[in-house]
Amino acid sequence: MADYDVIIAGGGLAGTISAQSISYYSNQNLKILVIDRSPEFLPGRKSLAGWVCGDACSKEAVDFMSERIKVNWTKPEIEHDVKGVMAFSPDKKTSIPFDGDGFMLNRTKLPEIQNERCKKMGIEFEFEMNITGLIYDDQQVVGVQGIDNKTKQPFKKTSKIVIDATGVTSMLRNGLKNSTKVEKRIDRRDLESTGRYIMYFDQGQKELSEFDPDYCIIHLDQDIAPGGYGWVFPKGDNKVNIGLGVEKTFLDKRNKRLGKKDNVESLMKEYLHRNVAIKNAKLSEDPEDINNNSGIFQVSVRRQNDCMVSAGYMMVGDSAWMPKPIDAGGIGPAIIAATILGKNVAEALEANDVSEANLWKYNLDFIKEYGYKTAGLELFRRLVQQMSNDQISYGMKHFLGNMDVESISKGEHPDFTGLGKIGMIIRGALNQTVAKGLKFTSTENQWLVEHYNNYPKEPQGFGEWNKSLLQRLEAAFAKIEVFND
Repeated sequence: MADYDVIIAGGGLAGTISAQSISYYSNQNLKILVIDRSPEFLPGRKSLAGWVCGDACSKEAVDFMSERIKVNWTKPEIEHDVKGVMAFSPDKKTSIPFDGDGFMLNRTKLPEIQNERCKKMGIEFEFEMNITGLIYDDQQVVGVQGIDNKTKQPFKKTSKIVIDATGVTSMLRNGLKNSTKVEKRIDRRDLESTGRYIMYFDQGQKELSEFDPDYCIIHLDQDIAPGGYGWVFPKGDNKVNIGLGVEKTFLDKRNKRLGKKDNVESLMKEYLHRNVAIKNAKLSEDPEDINNNSGIFQVSVRRQNDCMVSAGYMMVGDSAWMPKPIDAGGIGPAIIAATILGKNVAEALEANDVSEANLWKYNLDFIKEYGYKTAGLELFRRLVQQMSNDQISYGMKHFLGNMDVESISKGEHPDFTGLGKIGMIIRGALNQTVAKGLKFTSTENQWLVEHYNNYPKEPQGFGEWNKSLLQRLEAAFAKIEVFND
């Protein structure tokens, strides 16, 4: 007899929303345990540096959850409302809005409130537990094991199903023994190192390309944030979440090109320092920020894991590499996936069947709602990473209209309408390269979305499907890598 119906490993956002969703869809009839390695007063913390995150999330994702599982977020977990995201070209001459209404969350208050809600639903918690691996019965996952950090004693709990919400470096996924379909390790190039501060500041010059209380600002600039981007996200009129992400190989190239030895930390300082709208910035010492006001962490920027289930095991959020490849936003996809997962889990347990085949529907449901577009976005990210500042500025000015960015972030096919018309008069090899690159990723994107819409209905078809996906992606990546040669 299992100790629990469901064990959720990891008590961050993906973990607690999964718990709430499972509870909702099972009419609170299941015995659910959430296990977290953090102490109870710092629930769901990613690392000692806190909850390193841009804190932004679209209203669309929160509504998706609220409508389905009746969990509503309000103040104080929502700290500030925004009207969208504004992406600026390196020369700051072009800005493109996308993503629509959104929220800036308080990542210290939100998990506290989430946990109170969970407890009211009868969900149990264990804190300061370091989970090191899964327990198996033959080919079936039947629980978790690890160390109780409070007593230093071994810790073991069994369940019918384990949800892995332990984050990007998940030991459970890395050591998974009952699946060859789930990818265990991430390619180094699909990780970004991100760092950010939460600060109060005095108003400097009024410059809406540097700080806007109504918009999350993204700066694309290969000198400031090589292979990633800088961000200035408002948390109020004089409070900001400011940071940047870089990809290591592009950082190395940039340092070589500029004769510098920068790392994430030195780039963050420089980025903050050159912002003319933000003066005399100081780290927030508010009680809800004090354990979270500065830090560096890794985030994945690729499509989600090609397979997210095995017998008795499912993954959600960062452990499944769900952050959006183009902007590393992880909260939205985690909310959507966790909401979907709850229904899948409740149905599987009601049918008393937690085999790989019966949990498979989760892959299909997530792809249909969100995952169909991520491989195309991954390809688009790789293209932008290869571009110089001049090319990015040119491309944003001439090819990327508002509609194109919306359609890219929704995984539809931007037709880059301008390409055909001005294809004839584009001067200079540099800009022809940009046009060709955009055209190529757009065509590939069409194939990828189609391919994801044909994701196999059961595990048997996965090998074939995955093989052709990887072949197509490898060829496309190779082509993009020589993009500027």
